Amino acid sequence: MALVEREEVLASLEDMLADAVTGRGKIAIVGGPVATGKTALLNTLVEDALEHGALPLTATCSQAESGLALAVLSQILHNAPLTPDEAERTRDLLHEGARCAMSADPLADYVDQVDAHIVHALCMVLLELSERHPLMIVVDDIQHADRASQLCLAYLARRLRFAHILAIFSQSEESWNAPTLFQTELLRQPHCRRLPLSALSREGVEIMAADIVGDDVARRLAAEWHAVGGGNPLLVGALIEDHIAAADAAGAARAREESEPAAEPDEIVAGDAYRQAVQSCLHRGHPLAARVARGLSVSADPGHLDRLLDLDAGVVVQALNALHNAGLVGPDLHLRHPQARVAVLADIDRAERTDLHRRAAELAYGQGAPAAVIAEHLLAASHNGGAWAVPILEEAARQALSEGRVEPAVDYLRLADGACTDDQRRATIKTTLVRAEWRLNPSAPAAHLDELTDAMHRGHLRGSDAVVLAKALLWHGRFDDARDVLDHLGRIGTIMDAETVAEIRAVRPWLRCSYTPFLAHIPRVTNVSTQAPPSAPVIGRLEAATALSAVLTKGPHPQTLADVERILRGSRLDDMSMDAVECALLALIYGERPDLAAPWCDLFFDEAASRRAPSRQARLAALRAEISLRQGDLEGAEGLAQMAVRLIPPTSWGVAIGGPLSVLLTAVTAMGRIDEAVQLVNQPVPESMLQTRYGLHYLNARGHYHLATGDLGMALRDFQTCGELMGSWSLDTPGLISWRTGAAEALIGMGRPERARPLLDEHVARCAPGPVRARGAGLRLTAAASEPRQRPPLLRRAADMLQASGDQYELARALADLADAYQAVGELRRARTVARQAQRIAEECEAVPLVNALTQGGPGQPPEPPRAESGAGALSEAERRVASLAAVGYTNREIADKLYITVSTVEQHLTRIYRKLNVTRRSDLPASLEFSTSG
Repeated sequence: MALVEREEVLASLEDMLADAVTGRGKIAIVGGPVATGKTALLNTLVEDALEHGALPLTATCSQAESGLALAVLSQILHNAPLTPDEAERTRDLLHEGARCAMSADPLADYVDQVDAHIVHALCMVLLELSERHPLMIVVDDIQHADRASQLCLAYLARRLRFAHILAIFSQSEESWNAPTLFQTELLRQPHCRRLPLSALSREGVEIMAADIVGDDVARRLAAEWHAVGGGNPLLVGALIEDHIAAADAAGAARAREESEPAAEPDEIVAGDAYRQAVQSCLHRGHPLAARVARGLSVSADPGHLDRLLDLDAGVVVQALNALHNAGLVGPDLHLRHPQARVAVLADIDRAERTDLHRRAAELAYGQGAPAAVIAEHLLAASHNGGAWAVPILEEAARQALSEGRVEPAVDYLRLADGACTDDQRRATIKTTLVRAEWRLNPSAPAAHLDELTDAMHRGHLRGSDAVVLAKALLWHGRFDDARDVLDHLGRIGTIMDAETVAEIRAVRPWLRCSYTPFLAHIPRVTNVSTQAPPSAPVIGRLEAATALSAVLTKGPHPQTLADVERILRGSRLDDMSMDAVECALLALIYGERPDLAAPWCDLFFDEAASRRAPSRQARLAALRAEISLRQGDLEGAEGLAQMAVRLIPPTSWGVAIGGPLSVLLTAVTAMGRIDEAVQLVNQPVPESMLQTRYGLHYLNARGHYHLATGDLGMALRDFQTCGELMGSWSLDTPGLISWRTGAAEALIGMGRPERARPLLDEHVARCAPGPVRARGAGLRLTAAASEPRQRPPLLRRAADMLQASGDQYELARALADLADAYQAVGELRRARTVARQAQRIAEECEAVPLVNALTQGGPGQPPEPPRAESGAGALSEAERRVASLAAVGYTNREIADKLYITVSTVEQHLTRIYRKLNVTRRSDLPASLEFSTSG
């Protein structure tokens, strides 16, 4: 309805009241759907009754009190201005009438509930009172009145045509559609009038909203409020209330950021007020309507609600009609908003909700519904469904994993695991569960590993599943168990299916690169059964691991790197291909092409984030940290490594913690934060880590920490241990770890350049051809071990190579050494020029010790230090990136996330920025700063 209809109903009631005051009694039945404003309208009339010369007597009916005899009539008479004698007599009549009603047959017609003389006497109290004071009797929700009160009120209705009484009864829509004997009795009276209230129209919603939020907002959102609220004033009012709350919350948030005032939300908000309004509508309506609403909240198919709820189809239709009229259900017979479903579900007790979902699952299965629909019902019911549900749950899990919905997939697999009674199939389900849980947190599957190991010993684990088990055991450092599983693969049999053969062939180069000591335990397979060929993900893992092995054993051949990019182009994270992606990215990283690896890593990181796979995000963040470190981006490397251990905790990393931990240690050491480096060195790590590729990175990082703290003997020992392991594993390539340059630097620091030179010659000889990072670093240290006159040309070559490789930190070190070399031979002008360049790059890298050495009499010792620029030009590139984001309103946390740095680092940058630009807050930052989000 438009609001005008409400005014018309109110005017009609006022006219009827005027007639009643003059002795022409009237009866009004105000009907309409639940919460359409009937009570509010009656309250308005009650408040104005005295002004019209009538005394209001009111009662509110409740379903909970419908069994209390004469409860409604007692409310009406309670506040009546009776004389003491009348009041005492009335109490006696009510007591006697209630006693009669309670002793009457509950199945008898309502006219037999109370003795006719008592009914007559009670009604006469009101009729006699109306002679002294015209009365307006208002009863809300009459459909819930007790039968004895209905009997008395019907008796009164037949006798008030010429009385000074207006009797108004409100009732809900469903009771109007199925009139009771009491309602029929009222409607047959000539002085009775029916006054229906319908839902608000779109225009009515706009008028209602305009009084609260203003014309502009009302015009913009009225149509959506009407569509979601169904024109129900209670629901629409709740939506408006949620809109105001959301606008206030947004404004408060903006105020905390010192930004412009928040605009009004452009979309409707269905929040707490709306959910409470939905529940209120259901509580006030018929119990059957609420029951059908509960069924709708569970089942997406309204056509089978009769079977789900065990109700007659006609009752369901009537309830759906009532829900539609109340604004809860749309024309499609579904709840109008997802939050309506949330509200209904929250109002169902656990036992009923569980039973509904169980029945819905069985119905959906019988109708051939999609696996995901059935699985969701089983999950909601915490019910595995038995043997029939196992393939359904497996299919739903496969589909969920392919769509990146890992959490529900894990839940489905757990249900399937509980329902399955076949040991071999259960082992397969458990293996899939391990892989799925691994995407969320690598420590989560640890609880299943013992059970899978036992299944292997009992002959229930397939060869390809045994490979998954072995990888999980290796990750967690359970090396004895891993050897047992790998040895078991050799005992499976001489003939294997193609999938198992491909998995074993793929795991050989994977072990070769990361867990070399275990390579001897994996069997060589040649015989393949005639079954179907291996799947694409398995082939991808085989190709990527083979490419990585080739890079580490034969060097980065251009064709190998081209093959790696082809593998990456064909890989996605939706098919269990994380190992393939990781091996391919490592092949580019160790092949001295971090520039190629970076965009691929960023692409897959974004995909992992979109698929809500924190474990994969963490592993990719660790790889991206290694890339940034090799590009000299110390700050970015630190932020990414911290992100990796934030996404999954260190305890979940197993032996792979050596990856992000080594990057963190190397980065903070190079940035001069030795206190933090000490904490990282003292952090416990798995002893078994040193038997893996991750241990090599850790030894190298710890060696550089010892170099920075002056403990050259410990540094040399770490580098030599690293070299011995790499040699014994036949992985001695500088692209993996440049251990010889670290050892040479320690020896040079000890004053033993003659021992360093052979190491450096061997290092350069093993480097890949071309201007690669490892070769440039080797030439820099070769110069340090050479005579002063030989150093400048060597360092120039080193700087050229490092600039071409993209490693800014190593370039800054080479330039600093070149400045020192120029000064040593008396070329002071060149020394000053190169020192300035080294200082600029070192500042961009946040390499504080190197910057201090260049500005406080270190390498180059320029007599004329470079003049500091003023204004925005004085900012380093890292500072400019932070300043540009702060200037356009990003918070410190948002800047940290965008640039892969810590909040603390952002704060330090801003402190320096404010000082250089002579400002005191971010709002004073110049708008001319170039906006940049690159990190």
